[in-house]
Amino acid sequence: MPTLAAYLIVVAVWATTPLGIKWSGEAMAPLAAAGVRMGIAALLGLVWLWCKRQPLPLHRRARLSYLAALPGIFGAMGCSYMAASHLPSGLISVIFGLAPLLSGLMMQWLPGSIRLNGWHWSACLVGLAGLALVFDESLVALFAGGGLGERGVGLLWMVSAVTLFAAGGIAVQRVGAGLRPMQQTVGGLLLSLPCYGVAMVLAGQSFAWNGDVRGLSAIVYLAVFGSLLGFYCYFQILSRLSAATVALVTLITPVLALMLGSLFNNESLGAMVLAGALLIVLALSLFLLGDHRVRRQLKDMPSARPVVEEAS
Repeated sequence: MPTLAAYLIVVAVWATTPLGIKWSGEAMAPLAAAGVRMGIAALLGLVWLWCKRQPLPLHRRARLSYLAALPGIFGAMGCSYMAASHLPSGLISVIFGLAPLLSGLMMQWLPGSIRLNGWHWSACLVGLAGLALVFDESLVALFAGGGLGERGVGLLWMVSAVTLFAAGGIAVQRVGAGLRPMQQTVGGLLLSLPCYGVAMVLAGQSFAWNGDVRGLSAIVYLAVFGSLLGFYCYFQILSRLSAATVALVTLITPVLALMLGSLFNNESLGAMVLAGALLIVLALSLFLLGDHRVRRQLKDMPSARPVVEEAS
């Protein structure tokens, strides 16, 4: 699949995923909905591999690559489902917009990575300010002794989710197992299933369905498009682009997700939260500008090109 087509599919899938997570969490317990989604996707993925006569590699480096995908497939998704019971779907996508900033910061401590420039650091500061505005009411309540409240708990789940997602993307690239996108997807999905089972037991959740057809349809949609096609395209572009650049897909998805949440789920955000969301989108724009300037500088320095290729 061409890189551009895969990139656009990831944008479309990620824009609709928060609303799908919100609806699917209304039909089943959050971790159960996530586990069922991943189970269906893994089964369909195995069928795909069988039809394409592609084996599922189980050598040491492949197993390590599947393990590296767990922070994203299990950690980030599980935390997102837990957050969906406390937050509007649009806000979930907004917080995910911090992924490229976190990816860039994490890579600063890894050998062979591109150093952040002034634009990158400005983006991080603006993104932090936006996150502070989103957290504003929850932080005030916390310091007043009233606890974080429902939204604050949801935001903590989402900050954990986006951190794990950024870490997972970097980890998969660093392992560099050379797997095909669907092999990587199916291997990660299969490895995530026992993790969801253990998490459900620890959280006291079950697979009980409350009869919500819309929520069940959302689970199926997310299994086919959000997990299988979405992760397939994600791992495909991840194998061709840097982790921070891949994460920049979240520049447009928060806006689309906010629109979808408002149109189809009657969601509305306060002025302070919207201001924070705008700052986060601005931060992503600044980060993109920083990446553009770095690439342009490297074109003028041919000797630096091998280092960049190794880092990405």
